[in-house]
Amino acid sequence: MRFLVIFFFIFLSGNLFSQHIIVLDKATEEPLSDVIIFNAEKTKTSLSNFEGRADISKFDISEVLFFQHVSHQLFEIRKSEIKDQIVYLQEDQNKLDQVVLSVAKFQLQKDEIPQKIVSIDRGDVIQNSPQTSADLLESTGQVFVQKSQLGGGSPMIRGFATNRVLISVDGVRMNTAIFRSGNLQNVINIDPLAIERSEVILGPGSVVYGSDAIGGVMNFYTLKPRFSFGAETSVSGNFYGRYSSANNEQTLHADVNLGRRNWAFQTSVSYSDFGDLKMGEHGPDSYLRPEYVTQENGEDVVEQNDDPLIQKPTGYTQLSLLEKVKYMPNETWNFNLGLIYSETSDYPRYDRLYRRRNGQLRAAEWYYGPQRWFLGDFKINKKGNGELYDKAQFTLAYQFFEESRHDRDFGSEILFNTEENVGAYSANLDFEKAFEGSKLFYGLEYVNNQVNSEGFQENINSGAQQQTASRYPDNSSWQSLAAYATYQWQIQDDLNFQSGLRYNHILLDAKFDENLYDFPFSDADINTGALTASAGINWKQNRFLQWCVNASTAFRAPNIDDVGKIFDSEPGSVVVPNPDLKPEYAYNAEIGVNWLPAENIRFGFAGFYTWLEDAMVRRDFNLNGQTEIDYQGETSNIQAIQNASNAYVYGFEGNVEVDFSVALRFASKIAITEGEEELDDGSVAPLRHAAPLFGNTHLIWHKKKVKLDLFSEYNGEISYNDLATSEQGKAYLYAIDANGNPYSPSWYTLNLTGQYDLDENWLLTASVENITDQRYRTYSSGIAAAGRNLIISARFKF
Repeated sequence: MRFLVIFFFIFLSGNLFSQHIIVLDKATEEPLSDVIIFNAEKTKTSLSNFEGRADISKFDISEVLFFQHVSHQLFEIRKSEIKDQIVYLQEDQNKLDQVVLSVAKFQLQKDEIPQKIVSIDRGDVIQNSPQTSADLLESTGQVFVQKSQLGGGSPMIRGFATNRVLISVDGVRMNTAIFRSGNLQNVINIDPLAIERSEVILGPGSVVYGSDAIGGVMNFYTLKPRFSFGAETSVSGNFYGRYSSANNEQTLHADVNLGRRNWAFQTSVSYSDFGDLKMGEHGPDSYLRPEYVTQENGEDVVEQNDDPLIQKPTGYTQLSLLEKVKYMPNETWNFNLGLIYSETSDYPRYDRLYRRRNGQLRAAEWYYGPQRWFLGDFKINKKGNGELYDKAQFTLAYQFFEESRHDRDFGSEILFNTEENVGAYSANLDFEKAFEGSKLFYGLEYVNNQVNSEGFQENINSGAQQQTASRYPDNSSWQSLAAYATYQWQIQDDLNFQSGLRYNHILLDAKFDENLYDFPFSDADINTGALTASAGINWKQNRFLQWCVNASTAFRAPNIDDVGKIFDSEPGSVVVPNPDLKPEYAYNAEIGVNWLPAENIRFGFAGFYTWLEDAMVRRDFNLNGQTEIDYQGETSNIQAIQNASNAYVYGFEGNVEVDFSVALRFASKIAITEGEEELDDGSVAPLRHAAPLFGNTHLIWHKKKVKLDLFSEYNGEISYNDLATSEQGKAYLYAIDANGNPYSPSWYTLNLTGQYDLDENWLLTASVENITDQRYRTYSSGIAAAGRNLIISARFKF
């Protein structure tokens, strides 16, 4: 075990000092168990329990106490100076053995895990001041994010994206049966200001999380209620405000915790108002917005944009609510209720609003309706010492998703609408059992998605409505039943082995409306299974060198979006249902190394290779030999999702950290991904979601109350020849090279963030992003990023 360190809190309380104290993490105010407390001579010791409570009666009032914990800094404090019977410990960011929850749904030390994990804590959220959770992921430098509009953010991990990566919130699967292969923006429903911790698994996670976890898993853990600890009732919380100049953003947030000894309540509210986004001054002219469509006297009119740098329209608003209740009657039982709600206003699909047909703007309107998400989950945790388990957790959850799409061509009276909602039910039963030198994690999972979908067209002048094809088959269902087991074996103090196995069974039922389209089938009935496995080792060769090797399989089962979707994938093409799909499988191998050539220098490297078999991809299709169909009044080429391809992805990830002094740190991360997929003719083409080279570099100075972060973010170029075939046909998204072909240029930004601790309650943050005012779009994005941007935020903690 690496040596550890701890922090101090200050002050003194009255003439009589309590003989019991509470030890808390300074950032999260969560209790810390297994904190060793000792005097200078180490003749007296004490240990904190699961509530963070410790008895210090054996120590003299004048003795200096030392606090030591596996992941926190070591500091000292005189017993007489402890205030309010509470000691706060500061997490040591340099420790490799941080606690991770995502790999087994129970706590594991990071040094025990053969997979690469990216951790984000609440301090990172405040430091980075992200507008959305997609921006928070992007700030790690290890998750690439695509945006089609301001109200968007589609994460890409190791060459995979959308329904091939999985999102989890408080341990509950967020992916639904209508998560699509096109870009997704569901992650923006997660309020970054209500996140306590986030963990991203880079690479497959199907053994624990099932279908979709091919490229990685993004786990978000929201604010947790905290008990009173030493007082009858305690009230604490935060008020937070932020302003961003690039889109005139105004965000307000408040969270309040009410704690008693056995009961605790956590409430969080956030509201954001985002205006139209302004791009940078220096970059490709093809990104400019010279004109846009408005309505005057009921007619569509092309309006000249007074400032072509402003992307009209892109603004929207968002409201996020959270309520949690925690009850702990004793050390054995723990009950948690969580309620989360998020809602956006209508928001424009910006990349559809500047497409042209015959030189003229094609769409008068193209927007998403309010994106609503509700999550209610109830967890029961039990500690035991029986033969079957030491810890057990039962999770029952319900989610409701609502989304809609609305589009109207320029000059047309007809507005096309599709509306979808999903009711997602899930139940998980997870166990942990410890043996001598090993741990067994196992569990059961059931997921049921009920999908409702409708389509209609509306005459915007008369208000008359008419039924049209829905995006998905109405009243369809998708179910998953699974059992899994993961085994953790500490072979030696410096050598850990982890393996896992999961069996998933998928049931899909969908019926198609025969009154709207003459398909050669009336329903889709899929009944299939998938077996996945993983194995890896984590070997700490010596104090300077640590190796991780991992092999795993993953899968994605067909969902309602794959099997039953009807939509215009691109101008002149329409995707139709295909009931004959089967799961796609991924086979992954990776190796990583952490190298510490000196106490103040740390290097990390990882290489990976993933093979995707029977990949579900969009390809040309026919219905009874027919290759074209009339869709929304336009003759369109027929396509469908098919198991028509194999693909592979490989890449490299690297990072370096150098502590020049206690106050000055250098940190840099880079990711390189390459991938190809088979085409119908047997040739290969670049994989769509293989991101360009990307990363960031930080120089951080932190002393006393001031923290400064000078950093750069950057992307490499993707030339026309290296664009995926599907992207080569989307010239409107990209810059134009010397040959007149679309390509994605390289770019960089220079940024500066400063934090100032005004006092123990107030924290002020100011940032200038994109100082050189670059005009750029991240790869495959339909909206240009913010130009020079001033961000000001303030937090009041009580």
